[in-house]
Amino acid sequence: MHRDVRGGGLRAAIFGISDGLVSNVSLVLGTAGAHPGAGVVRLAGLAGLFGGSFSMAAGEYVSMRAQQEAYQRELEVERTELRERPEFERRELERIYMDRGISQDLAASLAKAFMANPELALDTHAREELGIDPHALGKPLQSGLASFLTFAVGAFLPLIPFLGGTSGTKAIIASVIITAIAALGVGSTLSFFTRRSMLFSAVRSLAICAIAGAITFGIGTAIGVASS
Repeated sequence: MHRDVRGGGLRAAIFGISDGLVSNVSLVLGTAGAHPGAGVVRLAGLAGLFGGSFSMAAGEYVSMRAQQEAYQRELEVERTELRERPEFERRELERIYMDRGISQDLAASLAKAFMANPELALDTHAREELGIDPHALGKPLQSGLASFLTFAVGAFLPLIPFLGGTSGTKAIIASVIITAIAALGVGSTLSFFTRRSMLFSAVRSLAICAIAGAITFGIGTAIGVASS
């Protein structure tokens, strides 16, 4: 059975939690590497969580909405052409089928049958001519909400040790362990949808988080700040 991934929510959720993990573990470890005190790390992590969540949600909503509106406009143009130039559209559909190797007689028969029903004609032209599925134009609100929630979850995980009163090296190690486990979980979950190797997906997700966190931690350590 195929999964319905057309609405955009699944894609947004996966990218959201992955981005939340990578961006906030980088921010948290980069700040912690400078040894500014636990309060500063908490503030930076919370700012990254909320700022990133709203940014992701807004960006996903706007991009999906723009795509949806562009598709709707193309469908409206096609609907007008079908109403005003039906014979031209029938021949156009016939040519599409012939270009795909269908005989002229069969192509003409198919085009005539599809053009007999206005809604079926629009659906067929949208798919064959425009490459658009009229019933899967995306769900901007769903995608935006999924991005917000999943980014927030991903961004919250590296911050947990610093919210519990732990500080210093212990908090950094705990943050790294929590993030590593989460990254492996995200990668493993992704493999169920992509049908890629679970090990490959998990290691790839872990490697991305590890590289980003290590680089920012190194930068924070190199720059440093006066301890409060």
